[in-house]
Amino acid sequence: MQNFLSVHDVTDIDGLMGSALAYKANPLKDQALGAGKRIGLLFLNPSLRTRLSTQVAARNLGMEPIVFNVDKEGWALEFEEGAIMSGSTVEHVKDAAPVLGQYFDVLCIRTFPSLKNRDDDYSELYIKQFVQHAGVPVVSLESATLHPLQSLTDLITIKESFTQKRRPKIVLTWAPHVKPLPQCVANSFAQWVNAWGESDFVITHPEDYELSEEFTQGATITHDQDAALKDADFVYVKNWSTFNDYGKIYSNDPDWMLTEDKLKLTNNARVMHCLPVRRNVELSDEVLDGPHSLVTREAGNRVWAAQAVLADILKTRG
Repeated sequence: MQNFLSVHDVTDIDGLMGSALAYKANPLKDQALGAGKRIGLLFLNPSLRTRLSTQVAARNLGMEPIVFNVDKEGWALEFEEGAIMSGSTVEHVKDAAPVLGQYFDVLCIRTFPSLKNRDDDYSELYIKQFVQHAGVPVVSLESATLHPLQSLTDLITIKESFTQKRRPKIVLTWAPHVKPLPQCVANSFAQWVNAWGESDFVITHPEDYELSEEFTQGATITHDQDAALKDADFVYVKNWSTFNDYGKIYSNDPDWMLTEDKLKLTNNARVMHCLPVRRNVELSDEVLDGPHSLVTREAGNRVWAAQAVLADILKTRG
């Protein structure tokens, strides 16, 4: 693995999941693998689980993690090619990224979409510029359109939680929210579940909340949440804003919130969410605090997903 930006950087999804679960069983088994190496974690927007889990994973491999909050501690970066830098940006990524590549053996980047211009966000300009100019492997800690470490974590959690000798039914359901959110997590989850190909996958959302077919192709899509939930083994709950009329909230229908009553339609489904979650908006307290919830285990598995990815990159580089 040279970089980790999407599922397309992974040649063996099951193998990577197996590696993650092996680290969960024995976290320090490769503690010398990253000895003498540094990992830089650059955040252009806030993080809790992604930041801390990646730091823990790096230390488990013997690496030294250094965190830098670009939006608060550094110069405002310019990303546009040929920009006339007479405004608020102070340093171009073409100058910053090669320097960071000299400081670190692996560079991790977390960016965020503007939700104003779809073409700009979906070009993934920010993270691609780091890949182009840093000269070291780049790991996405979330980008404008995808969150691959979260999605790998989600599949790991599903794999260890489902022991039956059949294909699970996995449902990704839209949920209400108080503000427009990116499509990153939903896009990425759909991309990874489709690429994995080991489940019956359904996406359900209100009208006008379609995701890009680039990520959903292969899934069954319906606007009928009750029909989607029928016989589900896993229900992944996430809000996202509109894709076509980009970054909008058309509906905030509370009937789309997942409740215990709705779970009665499922096959005793386990419930997942990437966190943070708006309680009693996206998910009810009774679900989050009840026996169906996997959200805490899912969040814990973020360490092992990151550790598997970093180990693969270190082994590739030798």
